[in-house]
Amino acid sequence: MPIAKVHRIAAASPDDVSGLAAAIATGAIAPAGILAIFGKTEGNGCVNDFSRGFAVQSLQMLLRGHMGAAADEVCLVMSGGTEGGMSPHFLVFERAEGNAPEAAPALAIGRAHTPDLPFEALGRMGQVRMVAQAVRRAMAAAGITDPEDVHFVQVKCPLLTAMRVKEAEARGATTATSDTLKSMGLSRGASALGIALALGEVAEDALSDAVICADYGLWSARASCSSGIELLGHEIVVLGMSEGWSGPLAIAHGVMADAIDVTPVKAALSALGAEAGEATIVLAKAEPSRSGRIRGKRHTMLDDSDISPTRHARAFVAGALAGVVGHTEIYVSGGGEHQGPDGGGPVAVIAARTTGSGSSPEARKG
Repeated sequence: MPIAKVHRIAAASPDDVSGLAAAIATGAIAPAGILAIFGKTEGNGCVNDFSRGFAVQSLQMLLRGHMGAAADEVCLVMSGGTEGGMSPHFLVFERAEGNAPEAAPALAIGRAHTPDLPFEALGRMGQVRMVAQAVRRAMAAAGITDPEDVHFVQVKCPLLTAMRVKEAEARGATTATSDTLKSMGLSRGASALGIALALGEVAEDALSDAVICADYGLWSARASCSSGIELLGHEIVVLGMSEGWSGPLAIAHGVMADAIDVTPVKAALSALGAEAGEATIVLAKAEPSRSGRIRGKRHTMLDDSDISPTRHARAFVAGALAGVVGHTEIYVSGGGEHQGPDGGGPVAVIAARTTGSGSSPEARKG
């Protein structure tokens, strides 16, 4: 029976893969079992954040030395921006085999890749449907049949550059935008709605090109989407609970109502029967509220002409969550279009259970 393992490894720089190399060398991680790696890199998180591609290249070089061509199947999801006190790090998701003493259900991991996305489909229903289909494939790979057992879906999606827009135009096609920064939000938003469609959170007849990044009443409670220049398709990782997996790790999720709402993290820990601490893994989205207020008090994240509001939000939310779990190696991704309510966002906790099964109603609330 498969056993999910998650390793959190500090990074001194985007190309610092020494921690992973050492874990492989000691046998702590079996490279053949690596399904995905999430990373927080110290770039700006915008269109020209090449720290993500630098990290991907460095990880691929290491993995190819151990896995050969199979390394290209590993989902490498790099999220740029470690503002504030957030610590650069990698999360390595590994599938092992064995007979764990802990009873099922347990944390399950599934992944999927999509073909390259036509540039004219970005931010439109073509992208929504492509992501939805891939999420379903990743669920099947994880052995998850009930969407309610999915607790977090991470998507790495592409963006538009000036050259990509021109390439589409040369074929007689039009893109959803020619603004490369805006394309990041459109890609995240379409990907999030694809997740919502796959999980049954939004009906397909409620979706159209016109609602993407326009009707924010449509959102997923389990979507986390990060766009980048370093890929042309999508890399999708589904995290949930499955009777087909065993081991001590479990996952629960909730939705932060705003940037200082840490109650869902505490509730997830309680549902898992786990204590906050150094071993707790937190995955979250961050987005400044469009109202310009947090619980009635004005914020200025949207008014800064020098620093992107997503960078402010990442730092702010990471700080709030770090105060709960007691460490700063937290995976907070910015840009929350259709990912949770305005100013809030999905959050998931992975921890070793001390009581319960991790599949209680409280653990499955979103």
